[in-house]
Amino acid sequence: IVRSKQYLVTQKPVDLALGYRNPHGYGFCFALRRSIQEGVTSHFKGRAVMTDDKSTMSSTEEDLENIGIFRICPSLKPYKDHFKYRMKRYVDQKKLIEEYEGGLEEFAQATFPVYRNSVYGRWEAQIIGDFNGWDGSNHQIKNQFGVWSIKIPDTDGNSAIPHNSRVKFRFRHGDGVWVDRISAWIKYATPYDGVYWDPPLSERYQFKYPRPPKPKTPRIYEAHVGMSSSEPRINSYREFADEILPHIWANNYNTVQLMAVMEHSYYASFGYHVTNFFAVSSRSTPEDLKYPIDKAHSLGLQVLMDVIHSLASNNVTDGLNGFDVGQTSQDSYFHTGDRGYHKLWDSRLFNYANWEVLRFLLSNLRWWLHELKFDGFRFDGVTSMLYHHHGINIVFTGDYNEYFSEATDVVLYILPDATVIAEDVSGMPGLGQPVSDGGIGFDYRLAMAIPDKWIDYLKNKNDYAWSMKEISWSLTNRRYTEKCVSYAESHDQMIHFITMALGGEGYLNFMGNEFGHPEWIDFPREGNGWSNEKCRLCCLSEIYVIILFLELVQFMNAFDRAMNLLDDNFSFLASTKQIVSSADDDDKVNMLPNDCYIVFERGDLIFVFNFHPENTYEGYKVGCDLPGKYRVVLDSDAWEFGGHGRVRSPNLSGDGYG
Repeated sequence: IVRSKQYLVTQKPVDLALGYRNPHGYGFCFALRRSIQEGVTSHFKGRAVMTDDKSTMSSTEEDLENIGIFRICPSLKPYKDHFKYRMKRYVDQKKLIEEYEGGLEEFAQATFPVYRNSVYGRWEAQIIGDFNGWDGSNHQIKNQFGVWSIKIPDTDGNSAIPHNSRVKFRFRHGDGVWVDRISAWIKYATPYDGVYWDPPLSERYQFKYPRPPKPKTPRIYEAHVGMSSSEPRINSYREFADEILPHIWANNYNTVQLMAVMEHSYYASFGYHVTNFFAVSSRSTPEDLKYPIDKAHSLGLQVLMDVIHSLASNNVTDGLNGFDVGQTSQDSYFHTGDRGYHKLWDSRLFNYANWEVLRFLLSNLRWWLHELKFDGFRFDGVTSMLYHHHGINIVFTGDYNEYFSEATDVVLYILPDATVIAEDVSGMPGLGQPVSDGGIGFDYRLAMAIPDKWIDYLKNKNDYAWSMKEISWSLTNRRYTEKCVSYAESHDQMIHFITMALGGEGYLNFMGNEFGHPEWIDFPREGNGWSNEKCRLCCLSEIYVIILFLELVQFMNAFDRAMNLLDDNFSFLASTKQIVSSADDDDKVNMLPNDCYIVFERGDLIFVFNFHPENTYEGYKVGCDLPGKYRVVLDSDAWEFGGHGRVRSPNLSGDGYG
């Protein structure tokens, strides 16, 4: 499908057909219509070698001997051979992409200049839809090495396929049966139908605001747009932008993370069972999604997207799984057999060694960054991507042998200007280190053990059994120089605050936790009569009314705002200075048995937390790095946060103790 020439006024269209074949006889090809600026030429070669277990290109031994991660963590040196193997695989693959594709940027530009689909096998294929009365006999699709493509010229300056009309990919495989599927590269889809999305200029949303600067540290507000309404219905992107984004900005967050953006047929999957990877969730449209992203940028908020590349929906009719019709793993998006199926998630697992799968996933990332203007990603299920066992029934104890073995299957991404966060439960060393140092290249790791620890305490321990040592250890147990984003599924002010202040170099709050959302979230499903009653953010769209009239919500929301403002003013999350001076269950300085205090310094601030369920103290001594006068800058016991106002003195002083 070629866009109308009015969109290519300053460019020349060039048709390229690039072929790839590896020594094992597997081949991949795609037909691509590229638009190349005047004076720019393409330097691609027509053949490339696929890397599976071995590579024909290698990096120098000197480079592999001087891997930077060993300077940071010498205890990893016994696993040097593993790091060398991993780095060599990455360097060789990158060289192949650079030599035969022109680089990662070019490799990841296969989006939608032609109607294309990656299906492997000796089959017939057609494009069908409303535009040809669902008769594809005159629109046969060419197959070159498993990638099918067709170019349909415009008619009198109008697209041959009307905007917002239904379209599908039809193919006939070995048993002679014709099968209809939604294209893997479709940009918009409704349940069981692909939709050709190419609105005229007059109907396209035009971005008005530039991306905001990347913050020193992310303070993230995680949101599910569909459940952000106060009413029992699915909220729209535009309503979210107008009703919720102002609240996020007012509470001093600097980043919004959107869940369930990619199309997923089953709403109750929370967006994790993706059926169409390039398509915006069908609950709204691509143009509608651009509006909240642009508005967030106007407020100085970065926008991250939950991206699901660890799995794909098991659906056949409307998902990628529908293209798996018994071919080999090398000829499919997924591994075959048990290796290609995640039993706990009831989903398919990608074959990352497949050249076209890499193109598909990297192009997918580029699409969301460049076309929709997202500023980065939180990668879901990274543990499943890192290991052949996918973390199923595995308990990670921290033993390095759990990380560096044949069970590891590392996927490395390079996204120079994006913020990338990994959801990993294993604690893989190097996950947050630069690729150039032997790491995997994520900016942050989501500190998933922290909310689990708080849930364990709240469910299983009475208030007198809380261990200050264990709490402080759980919050500080992260690898040196590898940044973490901490979070807690709780409505407790102190849990939120100490998690933010001690748990990482970034902070995340799921919508509603900031004001004590009273409802348990339950998506529409058969068990609740497909009701949206519990799948909504109770009264958040009326947050300012609530703040005026409900004291509890007012106090919690005010403290959440103050926490974020504190980091705005003092940048303590970005500080590498972190000293825990007291986390004993018995305070030997103040001669207090069964004490429940945690005291630490972060940047220029001293934090003092009293977790005792009953006792309050006067004249309590705390250690500090620098002597001098200290002033109280945030007090959870202040009147404005619903406290008793017991910390009345604005200034504290001392020599070594404050």
